[in-house]
Amino acid sequence: MPENHVIRARELTRAYRHGSAQVIGIDRVDLEIGAGEMVVLKGNSGSGKSTLLSLLAGLDRPSSGDLVVAAHDLVRISEKRLTHFRRKAIGMVFQSFNLLPTLTVLENACLPALLAGLSFPEIAPRAEELLGWLHLDHRLTHLPAQLSGGEMQRTAIARALINDPAIILADEPTGNLDSRNGEAVMALLSELNRAWQRTVIVATHSSLADPYATRQINLRDGRIADQT
Repeated sequence: MPENHVIRARELTRAYRHGSAQVIGIDRVDLEIGAGEMVVLKGNSGSGKSTLLSLLAGLDRPSSGDLVVAAHDLVRISEKRLTHFRRKAIGMVFQSFNLLPTLTVLENACLPALLAGLSFPEIAPRAEELLGWLHLDHRLTHLPAQLSGGEMQRTAIARALINDPAIILADEPTGNLDSRNGEAVMALLSELNRAWQRTVIVATHSSLADPYATRQINLRDGRIADQT
């Protein structure tokens, strides 16, 4: 395990109330992920993959335990610092793309940087560079409805990279894609990991990510069942 870990969890637990019952999403997980790893999270529906990603992204808060991501204590962090963490330290890629339908490809890619306080003229050249790398330079003024599934996911990857985050979290990134586009997206995430030195964590049912993983972690009932 690399010593320069960017993620460290100890006894990490997330419990939810469901009526009078308590449902455990993540159950006392201990985890360390080093800078530059490409980790694939596997497990059946309800195993805790998406819950763990939400905790790592700062989209949800732990019920108990310790969690440090990119030098941010996500248990004790203030809301202001948490917003900064989500915008700067983490890039998210979702199964459903989550593009805003009324914004162009270029505008969607710029959005996180605009929310972080940069102006459109400041960030547009960076977005155009990323979109060119992703072979979307001919789509800059198109709306999401005019794109294929693969093009929408590549736009989402550009958006995830716009603030130059150290960590990319991908939740079922190939779930809405055919196998050809799914393989292309996984190859892009692998290039981010190997050539751009980003730490990449992919939660997926698919086997498309397996050849690229430096480590595979299997979750079952909110706990780490095994890892290779």
